[in-house]
Amino acid sequence: MNILLTGANGYIGKRLLPVLADEGHTIFCLVRNKARFTPNISSRNTIQVIERDLVKDSNPAEGIKIDAAYYLVHSMTSETGDFSELEEKAARNFTKFLEGTGCKQIIYLGGITNAENLSRHLSSRKRVEDVLKESGIPVTVLRASIIVGSGSASFEIIRDLVEKLPVMVTPKWLNTRCQPISIRNVIQYLTGVKLKEGAYGKTYDIGGNEILTFRQLLKQFAEVRGYRRFILTLPVLTPRLSSYWLYFVTAVSYRLAVNLVDSMKIETVCKLGGIEEIIKPELITYKEAVKLAFEKIEQNLVLSSWTDALSSSNDDDILNHIEVPGYGCLKDFRKLRIPEGREKAVLDNIWSIGGERGWYYGNFLWTLRGILDKFSGGVGIRRGRRSATDIHEGDALDFWRVLLADRERMRLLLYAEMRLPGEAWLEFRITKENGAYYLEQTATFRPRGLMGRAYWYSVMPFHYFVFAGMARNIINY
Repeated sequence: MNILLTGANGYIGKRLLPVLADEGHTIFCLVRNKARFTPNISSRNTIQVIERDLVKDSNPAEGIKIDAAYYLVHSMTSETGDFSELEEKAARNFTKFLEGTGCKQIIYLGGITNAENLSRHLSSRKRVEDVLKESGIPVTVLRASIIVGSGSASFEIIRDLVEKLPVMVTPKWLNTRCQPISIRNVIQYLTGVKLKEGAYGKTYDIGGNEILTFRQLLKQFAEVRGYRRFILTLPVLTPRLSSYWLYFVTAVSYRLAVNLVDSMKIETVCKLGGIEEIIKPELITYKEAVKLAFEKIEQNLVLSSWTDALSSSNDDDILNHIEVPGYGCLKDFRKLRIPEGREKAVLDNIWSIGGERGWYYGNFLWTLRGILDKFSGGVGIRRGRRSATDIHEGDALDFWRVLLADRERMRLLLYAEMRLPGEAWLEFRITKENGAYYLEQTATFRPRGLMGRAYWYSVMPFHYFVFAGMARNIINY
């Protein structure tokens, strides 16, 4: 079969792709930029990549036939414009793309929208359903509540709250009910309805076998991890204060926190049944899903993270920085000789930087920089990294974004997503000269006006110790 997969760089798409590949399908992966698409499967012969920005391009596909198409595009984290408007536009362009492909079925993963008063996020998800149905192609809609799996937004937010706060003073929406579902069950449903005529034109709510409040999600997560946590719920915490609470304690941006809080006030419990007539997987309990997630984390088998996908508003901007500028920039350059036989160990150290490993020198200063970034409206340092040892282009790495990760050529290039009066890159290379190997570490800053230059020179004393110590310890760790 020919399968079209949108959102192939996203959390769900990266989990679904290897399953579809194992089934032997030819998969057309529709992505905004080929440069940052790295399929996480052993055999890539069955994959064809199509570069298309659905927000901007409304042209139909040319010369391809599609049996089933997965629509997994989401714009809720957009920093500019109205995300609901972007989502509707992308959905319309997606249906135009399918014209002439002979597509028999669209499979769409949305959110549970049974409440009378919906949040902007859930209303947008519902509107996307309607747009897809206007195409005339049979649509199978799967609506989910909280998705639990290693690297999922819900999992990482709950993890941040539970692991960092022994005592939580929480907003009243923690008493809202939801029906969490394991990522494993989500993938089973997504593949199970594929080209099943009984599912054409149908909408199903999918969830686990438990209905829990957000408070119970936190408590049960703590039980799995062996923590004692105390939760005090206060009605005086407004949506704005709740958003700040999520923003400062977890890795989400403030805009995303606002949208999440808006949705967390809405009950998301399954009501539309019938999917068991098509597929009936063995549902995983919430605690079991948490345990499975940590098993993947401990084995470094996390295939995807919610931070992998760049929003449509900043995707092009970030990728434009893959070439480090040479003029108008301030640099800190270090070149150290690698002891004979240690080049592989040094490369492993580079590929393990950030996250739990840290930055090899002055970790408290990196943490402090992350805290300051968070208070200034940036991403902070809490995003960590998807895997302890594996890096791909597009991955989030604390407050950096991976632009290039070429292990064969021994080069790693990071771009800063922290709040700065300019733009910053951090690059690591291992080079060979006259039979000897060297570590080249370059921090590049392109200042924005006088403020940018003042910033660079004010932190230069810290750079002297931090960057020198980092290069030295990467070699000796």
